[in-house]
Amino acid sequence: QHSWKEAMKTSDGSLLGDPGRRPLRKKEGVKWQRPRLTRQALMRCCLVKWILSSAAPQGSDSSDSELELSAVRHQPEGLDQLQAQTKFTKKELQSLYRGFKNECPTGLVDEDTFKLIYSQFFPQGDATTYAHFLFNAFDADGNGSIRFEDFVVGLSILLRGTVHEKLKWAFNLYDINKDGYITKEEMLAIMKSIYDMMGRHTYPVLREDAPREHVERFFQKMDRNHDGVVTMDEFLETCQKDENIMSSMQLFENVI
Repeated sequence: QHSWKEAMKTSDGSLLGDPGRRPLRKKEGVKWQRPRLTRQALMRCCLVKWILSSAAPQGSDSSDSELELSAVRHQPEGLDQLQAQTKFTKKELQSLYRGFKNECPTGLVDEDTFKLIYSQFFPQGDATTYAHFLFNAFDADGNGSIRFEDFVVGLSILLRGTVHEKLKWAFNLYDINKDGYITKEEMLAIMKSIYDMMGRHTYPVLREDAPREHVERFFQKMDRNHDGVVTMDEFLETCQKDENIMSSMQLFENVI
């Protein structure tokens, strides 16, 4: 009899379990893993798994052309430029682009696509609100669609960025109205959306008021001058000094 944790690992690769620990056996090594992202990254990131599982399984060495740019309407910038902007290799960028193009032939991702991805990976909960917030964090210019370049730059930060870079990205996610401050209400909205997405299958089982208590505790620590809002500096300083907050960021990482 499988525990909930094993069941969830089977369905989406990680979650609140132990990401990166389960070795990928050779039989599981389907062709799109070559060229491969790090195992830890693959196990953690829904967006990468969605894209790579759509990448063309054969011919991974034959697409050295500039990412087959002629096939899309919104052509990404040159491969060299993207390589300079991200921490992905040329092979990884090619693999990511192939999958991206297969899923989004127009070269753009919209919010409905994010909702579809997250409903597939978190079928036991309601992922709609979290997908909305996450999409807005990727959609830097707020025009309702995400180009491959923006997508891959965001993934690079989330998967391979420094702690500082990841925290800045997380601040942007929590800052829903993008005014440079996080309010308690904004933090609560994000936290609730994560709990909603997890559904009932969390461990330990969460009480109804758990998200609010979680946020109250975080906010007291982060709002250092008690003015009712958290600035980027307060967020970065508090997070990096507090082991509990840093370990809680694992929850955030596991739902990207």
